[in-house]
Amino acid sequence: MAVNMEVKIYNKEGAEAGTVTLNEAVFGLEPNPVLVHQYIVNYLANQRQGTASAKGRTDVAGGGAKPWRQKGTGRARAGTRRSPLWKGGGIIFGPEPRCYYKKFPRKMKRLALLSAFSDKARSEKLMVVDDLSMGEIKTKAVAVILDKLGLARQKCLILDEGKNDNLTMSVRNMQKVNYSRAPLANAYDIVNADVLLITKAGLEKIEEVFA
Repeated sequence: MAVNMEVKIYNKEGAEAGTVTLNEAVFGLEPNPVLVHQYIVNYLANQRQGTASAKGRTDVAGGGAKPWRQKGTGRARAGTRRSPLWKGGGIIFGPEPRCYYKKFPRKMKRLALLSAFSDKARSEKLMVVDDLSMGEIKTKAVAVILDKLGLARQKCLILDEGKNDNLTMSVRNMQKVNYSRAPLANAYDIVNADVLLITKAGLEKIEEVFA
């Protein structure tokens, strides 16, 4: 399937401001959904804290003396109040703190990222904007820009060249908008977004780093 590697560049007003040709080494690969799935499973596993914990019979308070004598009461035998069968007793095979971290080969991680980029370009879910610099922290200003670009109701991942504090602070409470520095983008965030909104400088940085 032939992919059109030329995309339009828009300004903040939503008007066309030229075109740019995408680098085939980054955006022209054949997507590998199996590899991307492996990466996402690994990425989400590595986000887990692994702090879930429950007290076993040796951890709960109480115990010590035998609740009642072994025979002659007509009740079932009982050796401790910490038994998992009793209210307030320990938990049988409860969760314990553990580490879910697993390594993922660097070359596979890179290929998964390029596959995610290529899939967005192939499905025409990639948009380039000339600039997204902001003079102040203002969420409404970002919302207006996205509305003019036709992205108001879509999950959007914004990629810029470097650190953009005003933009980062402006989108942090927008449910469907995320921001990342272009060289630090990961395949999960790209796949999870409906549309990639990349600044012209961010696109150049992506091609410089990953091509």
